[in-house]
Amino acid sequence: MDHKALTLEMRGLREQVTGITDTAVAAADGLLIAADTADSIDPEGLAALAAAGLGLARRTAEATSRGTLRRTVTYGSHGCAAFYAVGDTALMVVLGDEGMDVDHLHRATQSALRRIDLILTDKASEGV
Repeated sequence: MDHKALTLEMRGLREQVTGITDTAVAAADGLLIAADTADSIDPEGLAALAAAGLGLARRTAEATSRGTLRRTVTYGSHGCAAFYAVGDTALMVVLGDEGMDVDHLHRATQSALRRIDLILTDKASEGV
């Protein structure tokens, strides 16, 4: 896996969407793959929590016949946390402040998620 390319994708997303404060990519089992987070954030803990939440959301979508889960967003008094499925084996977490445009975030993440999936599965180096 190309960690530099993964880091560039995460930073590129931050540059595209005003208000992103932190990003992380984790395996579906909660193991941290990469993080671009502030010192006040525990990236390993964030990865574990995100995986648990995304797993529950995936099961809920399946049990209610809503199709394949794409994302879930948690809103708090100081901003939000968006959790995106990256293929079947990973997830991306994006934390944002109160001013982040979540609709813009959702649009901007679509191509980034595809590229991250390619990086994680090493298909980017195969030219797929």
